[in-house]
Amino acid sequence: CVCFGCELVEPSSRRRGNMAAAPPHKPFLIFFDFDETIVDESSDDVVVQAAPGQRLPAWLKDTYQPGHYNEYMQRVLAYMAEKGVTEQAIRTVIEKIPASPGILALFQYLRTRPQDFEIVLVSDANTFFIETWLRRAGARHQFLKIFTNPASFNEDGRLLLGPYHAHGCPRCPENMCKQVIVRDYLARRTQERGRPFQRVFYVGDGANDFCPSLILGPRDTAFARQDYPMHKLIVEKVTTQPADFKATVVPWASGEDVVARLKKVVEER
Repeated sequence: CVCFGCELVEPSSRRRGNMAAAPPHKPFLIFFDFDETIVDESSDDVVVQAAPGQRLPAWLKDTYQPGHYNEYMQRVLAYMAEKGVTEQAIRTVIEKIPASPGILALFQYLRTRPQDFEIVLVSDANTFFIETWLRRAGARHQFLKIFTNPASFNEDGRLLLGPYHAHGCPRCPENMCKQVIVRDYLARRTQERGRPFQRVFYVGDGANDFCPSLILGPRDTAFARQDYPMHKLIVEKVTTQPADFKATVVPWASGEDVVARLKKVVEER
């Protein structure tokens, strides 16, 4: 891929050099999406609550073009800065986004199994929204890596958003293909560890979470949020081209559904 300021965010203690490299013996790798997976809303939609009148003007909304959402959000954030929306105002509305049902229980379970799970986040949101919410929830330290669009405030108080990378996948928005990210991460970690993970899990909800699920193997699990686009696309694929989808599919309505499946996998080791 071609990266434009893309950022692989690590825990601050790791950046300071106080944390050893991820141990090679963890048998399982779990990927999480963010919007409508970890949190129960789209952070891009929620940030509009900090705008004047908690809404965007029609002329701005009309500039959205399919496949170019990142560029649209750049314009939204520029508009909010022009209207005097502060970093603290944005932080406040993001921190208030509710977690999806059972997700905090899932995080709690993963905290009890640090020897088993390497945890990675892959999201088309941005670094500021994700870091803000995870730190508020006390869950930032659980994620070894966060792959998302770079975003930071400049000296004028404007939140500058960029694309994660460029790619050639026709299924995905132009700024991010999660399959490319997942495939590259798996290849790199397998080389670093000297062996592949025993199982890979992917927890998501959206259409852009369907793409990475296509490269999961028969020992892996796609946790697709019940009746959301990822789940519907998988059902369609399994129905029409079953040979092309190899992973086990586990629909979830609550993070507790994911916990139940992970406990079973751990017990079967």
